[in-house]
Amino acid sequence: KTPARKLHEPMRSTAVLLLLCSCWPSHESQAALITAPSSIVAARIPRCNARTAARAGLVCMNVPRRYNGRQPAAPVIDTTPRNDAIVAESVRVVLDVPGAADELIGIMSKDEALAEAQERSLDLVLINPKSDPPVCKIVSYDKFRFNREKQKKEKQKAVKNQELKELKLSYKIGEHDYDVRKRAAEKFLLQGNKVKFSMLFKGREIAHSDVGLQVMVRMAESLEGLGTLDGKPKVMGRQMIMMVTPKKKG
Repeated sequence: KTPARKLHEPMRSTAVLLLLCSCWPSHESQAALITAPSSIVAARIPRCNARTAARAGLVCMNVPRRYNGRQPAAPVIDTTPRNDAIVAESVRVVLDVPGAADELIGIMSKDEALAEAQERSLDLVLINPKSDPPVCKIVSYDKFRFNREKQKKEKQKAVKNQELKELKLSYKIGEHDYDVRKRAAEKFLLQGNKVKFSMLFKGREIAHSDVGLQVMVRMAESLEGLGTLDGKPKVMGRQMIMMVTPKKKG
């Protein structure tokens, strides 16, 4: 029995090695490793990595972790036309005034606008290409890009904090219930939340969808001062839906 027990000791040593350092011995060092006690094997590789494993004649299985499946964010490339990249022949020019409203200079040719910007050591940036003529702003391009990114983050933050509140209406709603829904909608809109109005038609009630539409339109007109209608009320199956978004403050 004693030789059999000693025969299994090297296997236990190898198992301890696999648990401690997750490495598998190479073919050249398997014979020497099997005869080594587990304490010596563990002391030989206190911290397993590819270099120490190679020195001990092992094949390291600890590979560096990759990213958790998410693709790295692509760099943001700004394509806003500025200076010589502006193709319009004539532009409407406004001047950035720090701490005050923008100053309107007027309509001029592209070359004249570039000269105005170079005289102030600033850039000519296209801010509204759809206007006739296009609108350009004389401003520091770094400042323009910083302010735009700041506004974008504030908008994303506002959308993230915005909640969707649902209120149910009926085509035969009474005046008291209508006022209750209206006050609740005004409260939600003042809090900056989006309001969803829904109206369910049961059975033959779908024949009165025109009356339900009148109720929806009346509610939208009542909330015109606090919110804007995303679109006309839509009928989806037996349900009519209307979305109202709060107006921007200021």
